[in-house]
Amino acid sequence: MFHYDKLNSELTFIQKVKKLDFVLLFSIIILSIISLVVMYSTDGGEILYHTKSHFIKLVTFFLLMLVISFFNIKIWHLFSYIFYVLIIFLLIWVAFYGIKVSGSQRWMNLYFIVLQPSELMKIAIILCLAKYYHRLKIDNVNSFTSIIIVLTIILIPVMLVVSQPDLGTSILIALSGLIILWLGGVRIKYFFYSFFTFLITLPFIISFLKPYQKLRILTFLDPDRDPLGAGYQIIQSKIAIGSGGLEGKGFLKGTQSYLDFLPEKHTDFIFTLFSEEFGFLGSIVLLIIYSIIIIRIIRIGTISRSNFAKLFCFGYAFAIFIYIVVNLSMVLGLVPIVGSPLPIMSYGGSSMLATMIGFGIVLSAKINHKQMIA
Repeated sequence: MFHYDKLNSELTFIQKVKKLDFVLLFSIIILSIISLVVMYSTDGGEILYHTKSHFIKLVTFFLLMLVISFFNIKIWHLFSYIFYVLIIFLLIWVAFYGIKVSGSQRWMNLYFIVLQPSELMKIAIILCLAKYYHRLKIDNVNSFTSIIIVLTIILIPVMLVVSQPDLGTSILIALSGLIILWLGGVRIKYFFYSFFTFLITLPFIISFLKPYQKLRILTFLDPDRDPLGAGYQIIQSKIAIGSGGLEGKGFLKGTQSYLDFLPEKHTDFIFTLFSEEFGFLGSIVLLIIYSIIIIRIIRIGTISRSNFAKLFCFGYAFAIFIYIVVNLSMVLGLVPIVGSPLPIMSYGGSSMLATMIGFGIVLSAKINHKQMIA
């Protein structure tokens, strides 16, 4: 157990500020400004509900990120298991008393925010497994007991989220956990065994999917089978992205968006609206900003002395990469629609809160990168 005086860094406030990764901070600010501009576009060029709410959340959670960054990284190590267990309890609470919308029971009303605990689990799973592998001896990484423990840590929240039902988020949580397993030193052969087991049990898994989830898979395989129904979203998304061309139609000039052909344009399909208005070149710029963010997080991981900070930074960088790939693949019709928000860009308080908490812990690792954790 760490004592309070050991948890506190000897660095002064000014020294901590100087040790921040300003390239990462600047990239996050630029991305936040872009997201606010695009949200203004989704409201038809007016400052309406989505724009106002997005701005308030951006400012609030950005300040929270800065506050988190000034905490010693040892604190996040100390409370990793507690944070994980807390989110598990929230997921269980949501299962019984959560807000039900469109057949899904995923949210809880905290009055100042409608919280989706499954989004916070994306961070909790990385923290929990990073702490577990931090002190685990290399000889025990591939032991049967260790594999069972980490799979249990991953499967508990995955099953709780699947039951909501929220297949997309459960897949992202599972992938975030598997990334840490790989980084922790689990042999590749176990991943192959798991993959083959998944393929064998796939028909059994599909039998438990909800009708709308099965329909999404069928629509992915053949969007034209129901162009005015299940295939409508993905067809309109492809049309919007393709119509943007090289330079885009221009700010506030996206026809698919403003004629309401594009559903969910402020959340999962935010990239579609952006691509239609700013084209291929604008999309490349956006991806460059995301790339800079991911590279800076990886760099912080490489200079960190503690295994915990390394594992979290590497795991979070890979997780951000997966979130981006899944969202872009979804709007381009390369994977079924799974309801995956684009980090910072998409509207949604829980997703942004989780993302900013992750960035805050990464910045904390940067400020305290010379510290060792026993």
